[in-house]
Amino acid sequence: MAMQVQPIDIGIDVSKQLLAIAQPDLNDPDRETHCEIDNDAGAIRRWLKALPSPARLAVEATGVFHLELIEQAHRAGHTVYVIDGYRLSRYRDSIGTRAKTDAGDATLLRRYLRREAADLRPWSPPPKGYRALQQLLLRRARLVQSRTRIDQSLSGLSELRTSRRALIRHIDQLDQLLIKRVRKVLRTQQWHRSARRIQAIEGIGELTAAGLVMAFQRGRFASSDAFIAFLGLDVRARQSGTWRGKEKLSKKGPPELRRLLYMAAMAARRSPTWAPFYQGCIDRGLSKIQALVALSRKLARVAYSLLRNGTEYHPGRRTDACMQT
Repeated sequence: MAMQVQPIDIGIDVSKQLLAIAQPDLNDPDRETHCEIDNDAGAIRRWLKALPSPARLAVEATGVFHLELIEQAHRAGHTVYVIDGYRLSRYRDSIGTRAKTDAGDATLLRRYLRREAADLRPWSPPPKGYRALQQLLLRRARLVQSRTRIDQSLSGLSELRTSRRALIRHIDQLDQLLIKRVRKVLRTQQWHRSARRIQAIEGIGELTAAGLVMAFQRGRFASSDAFIAFLGLDVRARQSGTWRGKEKLSKKGPPELRRLLYMAAMAARRSPTWAPFYQGCIDRGLSKIQALVALSRKLARVAYSLLRNGTEYHPGRRTDACMQT
């Protein structure tokens, strides 16, 4: 029988230029060593090539700066865990660490991995087209935000009215180009039919449907609850004894998709199909914002059901149509 090799645990703090690495000394596993390498494809490839297998890597999530590392490490056969910054920050506080340095965060990531690995889910590559669609939606969101800021900032200057309108028209043209790219990715990945089915749900437009299809393709969800948690629309309860704290969303998922769903709920609340649900939330004592969030969650559940079952939307036969959400 072949001897089972124990994987080594490595923590990696990520910045735009550098990767700070904490790993065990190969000659003395009880001793931790630190090093830094450039955060570029060549340096990462050389470091991974010299790394003994198997290895488990805990990598800090940083938007886009960690992607090259985790993709190369996964292709090399290592197990990768991506840890979000908020979770790492809370863990740092829980163990009483006061200093925050790159090397310290690498050590913290390695410690977190060694103690919590059993409850962590390894990272796996998204399907082809997922990242392209994700980046298009994020860039479009930034463009829309910039358009709003520019319009508000220059609206009071009458002498710039013509130039402002020309600039806004140009931004709108860029917006349309990005939307065309979104459509192209959906067609290329054969996701456009699913997106059209979701668009039949009241309030859900083209971009919201694209975002929901993208999210659904990220992995196998055991239930609609898992899908809602992935979107960050699950409620985080806080209580102790008789005290009940204010419930808040976990907000662990893609923020742009939550924003799109919220806008979809604002439109859906006026429809005959969803107006009773929205009013029911208000009658239960929820604020208007809470009711819209509840409706956002309900729309996402219905979309998940359509995507999971490959069915068409029928307003009179909604899935998960109970008042609780």
